[in-house]
Amino acid sequence: MSSRPKPWRVLYHERVADCRVFDVVARHSQLEGGGPTRTFFSIDSVSWVNVVARTKAGELVMIRQFRHGKGGEVLEIPGGLIDPGEEPEQAAARELMEETGYRGTLRRIGEVNPNPALFTNRLFTFVADDCELVGEIDNDAAEETIVELVPETELAARVRSGEVDHALVLTALYWWQLDRLGR
Repeated sequence: MSSRPKPWRVLYHERVADCRVFDVVARHSQLEGGGPTRTFFSIDSVSWVNVVARTKAGELVMIRQFRHGKGGEVLEIPGGLIDPGEEPEQAAARELMEETGYRGTLRRIGEVNPNPALFTNRLFTFVADDCELVGEIDNDAAEETIVELVPETELAARVRSGEVDHALVLTALYWWQLDRLGR
């Protein structure tokens, strides 16, 4: 018995939907060694960033916004898509500033695939320490963010209550906890 799964070989692929911020792609594949062709669908998107931003007073700079998937308001951390030609750290600084008006000292603390069964992109997590308000929120026409400063001591209760329930935000907060343990 092999200790590794057999890989699938993509015979050809086709874009079946262009959804503006991502494409749905059909990958017609065959298991190594032969067998029938199967079609697997994936979501191809550019990578994105999340930022765990902290003020000198130990507050997390979080945002409230409406999310269409949920059909309601969420409390999450700043983040967004990486623009063409942009490095992840540049995107993190830009998203933090655009969504909150805050700036801080950035460090990359983690990287994951949001869901390897479906997604082809990466999520880069940064921490921004010593954040200060230096400007106005500069949202585009498709989003509205409202800054909420959350004391670190309240974060666990907000997660347990379900107020913070975005899986990728929770992943970023876990990276932040691991970073704090390793220091």
